[in-house]
Amino acid sequence: MYSGSSDGEGHEHSGQRKIPPASSMLWVRNLRRYIGSGAGLGSEALMELETKRILLDIFKEKQQKSAEAGTIPSFYKKKPEEGSISHRVQRLAKYRFLKKQSDLLLNADDLDAMWVCLRENCVIDDATGAEKMNYEDFCHIASVCTEQIGPKCRRFFSPSNFMKFEKDEQGRIAILPFYLYVMRTVSLTQARIDMSELDEDSDGFLQPHEMEAYIRGLIPNLAQLRDMPAAFMQMYCRIAAHKFFFFCDPHRRGKACIKKVLLSNCLQELMELHQESEEEVTDTEQAENWFSLTSAQRICDMFLQLDKDMNGTLSKLELREYADGTLTDIFIERVFDEHVRRGKCGGGNTREMDFESFLDFVLALENKDTPEGLTYLFRCLDLQGRGYLTTADVHTLFRDVHQKWIEGGNYELCIEDVRDEIWDMVKPGDPLRITLADLLASRQGGTVASMLIDVRGFWAHDNRENLLQEEEEPEEE
Repeated sequence: MYSGSSDGEGHEHSGQRKIPPASSMLWVRNLRRYIGSGAGLGSEALMELETKRILLDIFKEKQQKSAEAGTIPSFYKKKPEEGSISHRVQRLAKYRFLKKQSDLLLNADDLDAMWVCLRENCVIDDATGAEKMNYEDFCHIASVCTEQIGPKCRRFFSPSNFMKFEKDEQGRIAILPFYLYVMRTVSLTQARIDMSELDEDSDGFLQPHEMEAYIRGLIPNLAQLRDMPAAFMQMYCRIAAHKFFFFCDPHRRGKACIKKVLLSNCLQELMELHQESEEEVTDTEQAENWFSLTSAQRICDMFLQLDKDMNGTLSKLELREYADGTLTDIFIERVFDEHVRRGKCGGGNTREMDFESFLDFVLALENKDTPEGLTYLFRCLDLQGRGYLTTADVHTLFRDVHQKWIEGGNYELCIEDVRDEIWDMVKPGDPLRITLADLLASRQGGTVASMLIDVRGFWAHDNRENLLQEEEEPEEE
């Protein structure tokens, strides 16, 4: 039995010894020699090199075609479809991010606690009586506020923030400007969060209906707007939002950049309506504030009074009655040429000014000294559309003002003298033409525009010294 097993094992081992190793086989040696030479299609190295060469040829061919046709950068990225997974993920990520940013903000109680800490740990300036703090006090107040409020207030007490404020001879800063800085930072951050929540496509811009929704949400928190009639709220939001787009959307793309909105004077003007007491705000200030209820109602009443045929739009004849008819006819014609679209109904050349265009018109006339208002008016003054005004343009524009001036019973004046005065006021770079840049640089653009389009504006310029004396007399009394 043992011998049988031994015989089997010996037979198996003898069989293995009879099979030569693979390396000694002739066909294996020939195949390896064939592959190693790089001439065979089975060579992995050769296949990899061939693949790289083909891809490189394709890339060079595409580069050559792009160079011949001109390179067009990729500037459009398709937004995710409504209801898709990517759209839902984007909205969820946006919601969580904004909530996290909102949780890091100081609330009203935190701001009150910070003010108490500032007042309790400051020093009184003997000379001015102002409450001030040096850098050591600043660091101590930071520690106290962190203990009472939490770490979210720590970012306001950085060394760079301390260096932003004006210091006295002893290196101290006043606590009031610092506290106002904190309040404004918190207010602007909260406004940005609120606007970003309304930004449906998350592109950093607000469309008109989104801006109206933001203003509608602010109304309950604005003391001077709480008593607004519910029926007037939609119209108010429309009027208020339009000023943001007039100043923050100069190219009229139908969307305003959130960053521009936050940095604009419009938002600051709107926030002035937070003042509680009516005695703090005069009637004049309410009328001058575009966002006040008084101003919005005034604009609506003005439009309704001009709209004689009650069709919801203004014709040239109706608009001529604006400001008691002191605007020149040529200016009204140019407004319709440059800023009023052709009507869809009626004759092909029919033009009627809708309420949106009327708001632009009023904003431009009430803000003539701003770049946006002056740009609107300059397009009307540029009779030939060349980008500049010549002496002939000024003569043509002022001719209507001169006619109204004489009809009003005023003294005779020389148009050439007025033209020369305008050139002296503007001091253009090119003595033969006035550009929009010249008007903006001279800081006299609003006055020049008033002189050329409104007889009342020219009268105010002609009597500026008398008007200045009348303003100074009540102050002396």
